[in-house]
Amino acid sequence: MSVTAPQGFEAAGVVAGLKSTGKPDVALVVNRGPRKVGVAVFTSNRAKANPIIWSQEVVKDGIVEAVVLNSGGANCFTGPFGFQTSHLTAERAGELLGVSAGDVVVCSTGLIGTGDEVFRGKVLAGVEAGVAQLSADGGQAAAEAIMTTDTVAKTVAVTRDGWTIGGMAKGAGMLAPGLATMLVVLTTDAVLDAAEAHALLRRATGTTFDRLDSDGCMSTNDQVTLLANGASGIRPDLDDFAAALTEVSDELARKLQDDAEGASHAISIEVRHAASEQDAVEVGRAVARNNLFKAAIFGNDPNWGRVLAAIGTTRAAFDPYDVDVWMNGVRVCTAGGPDRPREEVDLTPRATHVVIDLKVGEAAATIRTNDLTHDYVHENSAYSS
Repeated sequence: MSVTAPQGFEAAGVVAGLKSTGKPDVALVVNRGPRKVGVAVFTSNRAKANPIIWSQEVVKDGIVEAVVLNSGGANCFTGPFGFQTSHLTAERAGELLGVSAGDVVVCSTGLIGTGDEVFRGKVLAGVEAGVAQLSADGGQAAAEAIMTTDTVAKTVAVTRDGWTIGGMAKGAGMLAPGLATMLVVLTTDAVLDAAEAHALLRRATGTTFDRLDSDGCMSTNDQVTLLANGASGIRPDLDDFAAALTEVSDELARKLQDDAEGASHAISIEVRHAASEQDAVEVGRAVARNNLFKAAIFGNDPNWGRVLAAIGTTRAAFDPYDVDVWMNGVRVCTAGGPDRPREEVDLTPRATHVVIDLKVGEAAATIRTNDLTHDYVHENSAYSS
């Protein structure tokens, strides 16, 4: 049920001493071939961590032998020294695995500004320990080693006509991705070339990870990597593979939402009958990022007026006085006015479904978000202490 579910992959998760808790903090995922296809999508934040800058160069040729991840520090805004740490991490992995450092992707997550000499030494030692513990059953250990404020490891696997896709993800805060979300590694033993893999990954992330907007805060380290080794010997129908990859990505995105920091509600905002998919996404995201709406859901208050106020800030095509809103199956607003009594809406379940009908077209999109809670504020008020 993880990155080692497909044939031809090994993984490990080890304790390198980066975390004060003593929990695992360095992970490796290695592609044993025969093909070494690797592609990735990255945060669209212009403030990018050093591992992102390194990995963007690595994937340009479509070849990736291994992924090294640490969850003990972001290695972001650590200057040239931090970039050299990413380079040395890839070199150490490449040396131990007998591959080129230029084919090793590096990922980090944790506190921004972390990445001194001590950090570097522990990461490099973690790479050595991880290589020594690589196993075809190491997927779960790797998933646990990339956790930060996550409460559970997030893994998934699906098998189709002789080929498999596996995946792991971490992330519980700063979930407002642009082309990725926090750290995700996907693996498959299907036969794909790099161009196909990249197009399919973009297609999958565009409707899954990119529509997860837990708190409106975009990370500096977001990355989704797809490795394809062809070990099954089967070349899949590309539409079938796209559907499976989207299924895997959607399941991981749901798990990320469910484990969001301090959240008491997992909210799906479904926008219907928009003029375009872009409009539907813009409307859904405007509601997802509205703190008044999020606070109302935390208080189990079906305050649909805050929904209309939020979507009124967008450029989407619709008549604000002809919009319908449902909350957990109850239509609380019709044509921009009150409908069923608020008392009929039960917002006590964690799963919350909001439907917004714009009545102007046939496009639709769903944005995932969470409520704004005391626990979220508390957890993020002392993150670096």
